[in-house]
Amino acid sequence: MTADTNTDLDTDLDNTPVPPPAAKSARALARARKRRSAARFWREYRTHRSGLWGLAGLVVIALIALCAPLLVGADSQSVTDAPGGALEAPSGEFPLGTDQFGRSVLALLVWGARVSLTVGLLAAFLCVAIGTVVGIVAGHFRGWYSTVLMRVTDWFLVMPTLVLAIALATVMSRSLWTVILAIGVTTWPTTARLVRAQTLAVESRPYIERARALGGGHGHIMQRHVLPNVMPLVLAQTTLVISSAILTEATLAFLGLGDPTITSWGGMLQDAREAGAVSAGDWWYLAPPGLAIALVALAFTLCGRAVEAVLNPKLGVTR
Repeated sequence: MTADTNTDLDTDLDNTPVPPPAAKSARALARARKRRSAARFWREYRTHRSGLWGLAGLVVIALIALCAPLLVGADSQSVTDAPGGALEAPSGEFPLGTDQFGRSVLALLVWGARVSLTVGLLAAFLCVAIGTVVGIVAGHFRGWYSTVLMRVTDWFLVMPTLVLAIALATVMSRSLWTVILAIGVTTWPTTARLVRAQTLAVESRPYIERARALGGGHGHIMQRHVLPNVMPLVLAQTTLVISSAILTEATLAFLGLGDPTITSWGGMLQDAREAGAVSAGDWWYLAPPGLAIALVALAFTLCGRAVEAVLNPKLGVTR
């Protein structure tokens, strides 16, 4: 068989190179291993009843938030076209009553779910991303690199998170992205501490020494060896950070530091306070957004505890 014939065997009909069988088998093995890991994770997760309840609650709330335009309509937030009277008690037309402008509290609650979940997810992603990068770099590099990073982390850690978030939200323009940025850049130190501790544990394992001996650089070791081993911890921390971010967003909105042009659960509480719902006893304006915040935070916490128990069975979290 000639060399040209051998060359033709390595290409398909349109002259596109065909990967060697070894590369195909390696990718297939990697995909199969990932599928087995995901299936094993789900089997373990299903054994935690509290985690399933939390996941079911989050799915329902997420579906309601996504279908808000279909469920209540986009004009339900309009002040000029409000269908009811000011602060009407719950009735057949308005199951949760109305606000001071005559808008349905139920409709505002549905729209507020979109903002609160968006802020919680994006702020948690920003927080975990910063904490993961700082933690891996501080754990991988030694000397003054690690010292400077951890001293900055300690400074953020001892400062009150809410005070820093309020300061940032006050200085910057009042918008949704300001709230996300204020929460994300003030809540990452705990994640950085946890990731650094896990990085130090991973760096002490023998295969890291073998990777260095074979010529692996800093980027290769951090990306291919350290990051996959800290991701379970990062995933569990993310679910816990989301609930904290939602509570912080509600607090900022309640203090009047959120975006006044959007509807959020914290903003509803602020509007209820300004409308005098507390002194007037208009509970239907205060209770729904407060309960919604508590339920979402509880659901994320239950999911986070279940994820922690699956990824680290030594914690002994009850089911």
